[in-house]
Amino acid sequence: MIGRLRGIVLEKNPPVVVLDVHGVGYEAQVSMQTFYTLPAVGEETALYTQLVVREDAHLLFGFGSREERETFRALVKVSGIGAKSALGILSTLTSDELATAVASEDIKRLTAAPGIGKKTAERMVLELRGKLAGGGNAAGLFTPEATGSNEDIINTLLALGYTDKEARTACKNIPAGTDISEGVRLALKNML
Repeated sequence: MIGRLRGIVLEKNPPVVVLDVHGVGYEAQVSMQTFYTLPAVGEETALYTQLVVREDAHLLFGFGSREERETFRALVKVSGIGAKSALGILSTLTSDELATAVASEDIKRLTAAPGIGKKTAERMVLELRGKLAGGGNAAGLFTPEATGSNEDIINTLLALGYTDKEARTACKNIPAGTDISEGVRLALKNML
């Protein structure tokens, strides 16, 4: 399994990017969210990847973050959603927006993605509920409060035994750029 690539951007033709990794050109399909964050041709970048093996092809999909890759993996497990549809969804909605739409059962928002009709959107809500912002190691990774510098703080609080809701609430007012130890201290103070 190819989990991550770091290399020089050789080509950028939406939705495909080619990375030169030590002389080997890897072609990966990326969401438009990731595509717009890629550096210019000739510059170095890194992508988290997912290899999809089909009867007629081996396809490599690239993502700008682990969260986006985990969301992709969750999406392709939904009945009726393939890798290309999942990539289309992630081109329309960020991981955070998708988690919010699923949690609030916003069918209209989900059907805004190409190729997603009402029945598929309802199936997404049913099958993804609790999986994008639910328990375990994925807790908090897909919620707006958990992105950026607060992600590690929230994960530390989860490891200490606090619930996802407690951790997110405690981190709500912590300024961006706060280091982990200071952030945990402030979060614990907020819980008092």
